[in-house]
Amino acid sequence: MARKRFVSTKVEVEGREETRIVEVPEFEPAPWTADTPMDVVGQCVPRMDALEKVTGQAIFTADVRRTGMLHAHIVRAPIAHGTVTNIDFGGALEVPGVRAVLAREDVEGIRYDSGQLFDQTIRFAGQPLAAVCAETPEAAARAANAVIVRVESKTHAVSIEAALAPGAPLVRAKGNTSKHSPRVMERGDADAAMRTADVIVRREYRTPTALHTAMEPHGAVAEWSGGQLTVWESTQGIFNTRSDLATAFGLKLTQVRVIKDHMGGGFGAKNGAHASTYIAVALAHKTGAPVRCVLDREGEQVDSGNRSATIQRVTIGATREGTLSAIVADAEIAMGVGGWFASPAKIYHEMYACPNVRTTETFVYTHTGAMASFRAPGHVEGAFGLECTMDALARELAIDPLELRRRNYADHDQEKSRPYSEKRLDECYRLGAERFGWKSLSALGSWPSAAESRGPRAEGRFKRGRGMSSICWGAGGGPPAYATVRMNPDGTIDVLTGSQDLGTGARTVLAQIAAEAIGANIQDVRTVLGDTERLPYTSNSWGSQTTASVGPAVRMAAEDAKAKLFEAASQMLDASTEVLEARSSVVRIAESREPRAESRELSFAEIGERLGDIMILGHGSRGPNPDKTAMCAFGAQFAEVEVDVETGRVRVVRFVAAHDSGRIINPRLAESQLEGGILQGIGFALFEERVLDAALGLPLNPTMHDYKIPTLADLPEIEAFFVTGADTVANHIGAKGLAEPPIIGAAPAIANAVADAIGVEITELPLTPWRVLAAIAVLGRPSGPV
Repeated sequence: MARKRFVSTKVEVEGREETRIVEVPEFEPAPWTADTPMDVVGQCVPRMDALEKVTGQAIFTADVRRTGMLHAHIVRAPIAHGTVTNIDFGGALEVPGVRAVLAREDVEGIRYDSGQLFDQTIRFAGQPLAAVCAETPEAAARAANAVIVRVESKTHAVSIEAALAPGAPLVRAKGNTSKHSPRVMERGDADAAMRTADVIVRREYRTPTALHTAMEPHGAVAEWSGGQLTVWESTQGIFNTRSDLATAFGLKLTQVRVIKDHMGGGFGAKNGAHASTYIAVALAHKTGAPVRCVLDREGEQVDSGNRSATIQRVTIGATREGTLSAIVADAEIAMGVGGWFASPAKIYHEMYACPNVRTTETFVYTHTGAMASFRAPGHVEGAFGLECTMDALARELAIDPLELRRRNYADHDQEKSRPYSEKRLDECYRLGAERFGWKSLSALGSWPSAAESRGPRAEGRFKRGRGMSSICWGAGGGPPAYATVRMNPDGTIDVLTGSQDLGTGARTVLAQIAAEAIGANIQDVRTVLGDTERLPYTSNSWGSQTTASVGPAVRMAAEDAKAKLFEAASQMLDASTEVLEARSSVVRIAESREPRAESRELSFAEIGERLGDIMILGHGSRGPNPDKTAMCAFGAQFAEVEVDVETGRVRVVRFVAAHDSGRIINPRLAESQLEGGILQGIGFALFEERVLDAALGLPLNPTMHDYKIPTLADLPEIEAFFVTGADTVANHIGAKGLAEPPIIGAAPAIANAVADAIGVEITELPLTPWRVLAAIAVLGRPSGPV
């Protein structure tokens, strides 16, 4: 039977499963198993862009400068809901250095995440209404401030409760006035199971709207040359951005080039063209000059996306032995003015073995900026509700929280009843608990009951407590992704792929994969990324996808190049390709096949010199995912906290995280991702919360001075590591994603530790001093959460 060139496959991205038509590779190499000898993969190779970054030579989008470049500034809405009645640009045009203004008629029909660009119906405070450009950033800012915007204010709804109240104002132009139809997912009969459960616990949890707060804000530099458009963009998806711009401006894809070199953070908010991108392009077209539009901090905080606030009502039923009978969760999710439906309910269906699960999600629109993907969207919020309720159940049953999780271990994907490609969560539990010293918490295997555990662990001002959580996240990657490996005449190698390095180390990791596959010294390999015009397609860098998606394509391209290299070398060494091996940038006859002789080997450079202008090119692509198989990363996290009962301040003292992400290409970079995710999770647990004035609908903390994120002063002792493995079912390099799992479990582990310390649960994030003090104040009241 002829080989199928195109097939359909399932790919999970950001918690959503998509069906894609993909090209089947010409060949697929044997998997790198856990026992495969490796020279470069698995080594702590230093970042290939480290020198540029530490010396300040790295060029970020905000650093791009073009000859004659102008600077744009956005005019934003001063109210949360209403209508623009007039915009007067007269004062702006009088500011020295102003070159142009951009109004609604200049961008008619262009949409982005928050809706129609320059829409005259105001749906959130900070909505872009117009823009100006000038010869300097200062002149542009003065001109924007000189624009007079007259508005007619209307009643707004900026919270879930306000949006769901009777008579709530319309948020979206079309459809329901306040919410999307509830989404219900169910297996088994949860109601019947609850009726027969020995123990039932019920809780309501609240998580805040969190802001990405990347160090480099959204921004673009746009330049037209004839009919060709070049855009330098801080983006997680150069090809997505190219498609967005081509569609918006009626261009062919060949007319648009998007470039991204270095990037100062994205976390899911930079997956395509943004308002700043469209404004830069439109003003560059209008003025005939390059235009730079980089958001100021307030613009970044109000209009670049956010993690949705949630209200989750959770009920869990179980037997007295701790076996889960039923899980029911009802969630309300604040969408702002738009976005996509990230599911906090999904983890309730995935994490534990339970025959009866029902979740209901109501996505609520409010007069605030649109949500956007934010590092493990949905799972971070859902894990807080699920994992804190599991601890509440453990206290009710007087069972160790870790033991309760082990008793409900899922050996296959519960949601779709399919096997896992690999699952080592049991090893994460074992090794994480061992390194943390979890056994010291229980006395001879017993655990205090809910009544016994109420009240602080020790006398005095500072109380210590410990908590844990479990993690799962779809991270198997998938197609399409393409790569080319180019061997130069001097023996050096270029890895060409249209991916993005968000600061995660993709340049280094992909070079390591290529070096291992082709047998080169890592010092001879360079990765070229981030240019739609010169590189083959890959998808966005999102959803913990890059290594698991692009890595196999890079390996295949390197294997293809090596086969051609061996064909050339076989003529020079007078040996068949079957007896050749490559290592440390040298091709030689394998020692197992023939005694090694100095004259029977050639370096890559020597082969390149003999070939002259003949260039060896290898091509590779990512093949389809295995059918009916769940490919997930897992983890277990353990936190120790100290609570000051006089001030309410919570300090994370120690954090241990054990993760299963398949083969680890570069342990140092991978552990750095774990540490970064944990630190970001600490921010979600303790500090981060967008605060709005309910009466005015205006943000009260839209700057990094007022929106608190963790700093090194908040950094605890972190021991983050990976269990050994290689998921060769997921892909032939054995790697799974690892960037998002570490943030998922941090907040519930910390919240469970705080409950352990002070003897009462706090069910709303962040765990600010005033919430902690309020919880401590009710210790004398009847048992239950706060």
